[in-house]
Amino acid sequence: MKNVLLINWIRILLIISGLLLLIVLFVPLWQIQLSAPQYPEGLVLKLYPNKIAGSVDIINGLNHYIGMKSLHTKDFVEFTILPFIIVFFALCCFAVALLNRKKWLIVLTLLFVLFGVVAMADFWRWEYNYGHDLNPEAAIQIPGMAYQPPLIGYKQLLNFGAYSIPDMGGFIFVAIGLILLFATIMQIINSRKNKTSRGANKKGVAIAVTFLLIFSGSCNTGPQPIKIGVDACSFCKMTISDNRFGGEIITKKGKTYKFDDIHCLIAFKKSNAVNGEDIDHIYFVKFDGTHDLIEASKAYLFKSDELHTPMAGNIAAFENEQSLNNTAQKFKGTAISWNDVVK
Repeated sequence: MKNVLLINWIRILLIISGLLLLIVLFVPLWQIQLSAPQYPEGLVLKLYPNKIAGSVDIINGLNHYIGMKSLHTKDFVEFTILPFIIVFFALCCFAVALLNRKKWLIVLTLLFVLFGVVAMADFWRWEYNYGHDLNPEAAIQIPGMAYQPPLIGYKQLLNFGAYSIPDMGGFIFVAIGLILLFATIMQIINSRKNKTSRGANKKGVAIAVTFLLIFSGSCNTGPQPIKIGVDACSFCKMTISDNRFGGEIITKKGKTYKFDDIHCLIAFKKSNAVNGEDIDHIYFVKFDGTHDLIEASKAYLFKSDELHTPMAGNIAAFENEQSLNNTAQKFKGTAISWNDVVK
């Protein structure tokens, strides 16, 4: 591999990446949020590069009853070595910018991606062990029940909803991974430009932009399909069994709450289990057709006691006025607005 010099702006990105990695040392990497009726304000576990923080004592107390081990920073070797790994990659970013060679950029990118894969695999192993290795003499025992939190996303654990997502440090890691991948692709394209025509470079830029668009699309925090018979209502905790009603609340952090009835969604919203300022989107299930999710602000609502929704909210949502009118011919009721519902 020839000693091809780096593009100047890529060297700047490497320096920025190194500085961001140093910031990661002081912010949480990951968080696991727990919600239950007895904890309306929620519990949260914060994983920093060198410690566990958050509602640790309360969670340990709950874990004791179901036979899970207590969580202590000293029990994890990862919290000892992870800060050194982060510093190592920060120094590597500075070194590659200084050495100014394409081959070292490629090596750094491969190492960083490999570390990300290994880290997530280790995190999954840690969750699996704590969720399955239970004390046989625990006060609460449910045969066949395991308490492994989700690697990423939402999972119902008894009456607790567990939501696992990256925190600030985790998002910085993802951003740096994207920066390195993008920089590597653009550097390779730029190197080939010296041997090919200008048109080939434009094609390469288009490929890189497409790659970023695809990745950003995969990180979309839009509505998630409601799994009938699997998902539980975030308010009443009943398994969602009717695909014609209900909805979702999505927070600005991307957390999704699912409901079997608009009544439950409204009650959850009014309970302040989630701060109103943190709500990003609200969706309703479309009553007819494919039962897709539609934004609350665009939905047409119809209330009728003859609908018999799961929790007696008796409100159905429609994509347009014509669909609502068609249903109004079958059931006695009235059209209402979203503002009327939330009063």
